[in-house]
Amino acid sequence: MAGPLEGVRVVELGVWVAGPAAGGILADWGADVVKVEPPGGDPARMFGRMLGISPQDRHHVSPPFEMDNRGKRSVVLDLTTDEGQGRIRELLSDADVFLTNIRAGALRRIGLDFEAVASTNPRLVYGLITGYGSTGPDADRAAYDVAAFWARAGVAHLLTRPGEAPPFQRGGMGDHTAGMTLAAAVCAALVARARTGVGQLVTTSLYRQGAYTVSFDLNTFLITGHSIAIGQRESMGNPCMNNYTAGDGRRFWLVGLQGDRHWPALCAAVQRLGWLSDDRFATARARAANAVELIGELDAIFAGKSLDEWSEALAAQPDLFWSPINSMEDVVGDEQFHAAGGIVYVPDEDGSSVPMVASPADFSGTPWEARSCAPELGEHTEEILAELAQRTNLST
Repeated sequence: MAGPLEGVRVVELGVWVAGPAAGGILADWGADVVKVEPPGGDPARMFGRMLGISPQDRHHVSPPFEMDNRGKRSVVLDLTTDEGQGRIRELLSDADVFLTNIRAGALRRIGLDFEAVASTNPRLVYGLITGYGSTGPDADRAAYDVAAFWARAGVAHLLTRPGEAPPFQRGGMGDHTAGMTLAAAVCAALVARARTGVGQLVTTSLYRQGAYTVSFDLNTFLITGHSIAIGQRESMGNPCMNNYTAGDGRRFWLVGLQGDRHWPALCAAVQRLGWLSDDRFATARARAANAVELIGELDAIFAGKSLDEWSEALAAQPDLFWSPINSMEDVVGDEQFHAAGGIVYVPDEDGSSVPMVASPADFSGTPWEARSCAPELGEHTEEILAELAQRTNLST
């Protein structure tokens, strides 16, 4: 099967990551996604060059672009011209979904704002990703996710140790979460359309996505007026909820959130059952008061064995949750990652396949399959314009 969205027609006017990520998920799930690009192409096609990747073949030119644009068709339209604007309006006239992360002001100037497009296709679901929202003083302000999601929404601050510089965001983190949100919202709007017969405007923003990401902290502040302290590894109030280093230098994370449940299992794993009755550590309150001492002792214990050895000891305790801190190489080599469907093999035009990260959802009744690698710039222009001409002829 082609996926749950087979037969859904999507027009994407997206650049860089956030908009194309939403389109990429819908394409994975079976939608026919037509990617509209300017004559110079989506600037995300340059990611490989920016990252210093040697272009051995077309898939090495921009691996991030491949991730978000596989399974789509590319048409080149110059939207600075009347002809190009007319063509995209034709595409939208009978589309099910329009996806864009172009700023609202630019969309209005070329007649592609929601009101203009919906007037000719009231069934259209219009999905829009902005930097800071659709209203307010910064509604039309340009943004990348590093600014709106990472910096302004407080994510970077909450990950910064006191006195240190904020950490750098990895590429596309906020964009991909916003893309997932928009893809889900578009699907909800399609369900609503099946009931009402009418499409609607669906929006999200990088700023709001960032705030939702840290809503554990932000909602606590909203309700109580108090911030949750930023934890320090050396003095975490719950030493069972901390990261440690094994003797071979590999790091891992203990996830003993429930002290009374997980503390006995940790004591058994490190062969320190005497700690259960030790006044310094016997209760959660005592462990918090003596956290520096306990963490120091655990550091010394964990340094005595390799992570493989500790894996056996930790796995022997069903009530002790933990995870290795994996590198990218570790993730790719993890049997469970593959078993969970983390890799999809995308068919290429030469009959081979290219391994890529799968979009993060599966469907038992309508399973999806990756259909093709990302298109070359304008690869389907003639095909799509011919389809437009055919639809025009049929309607006249």
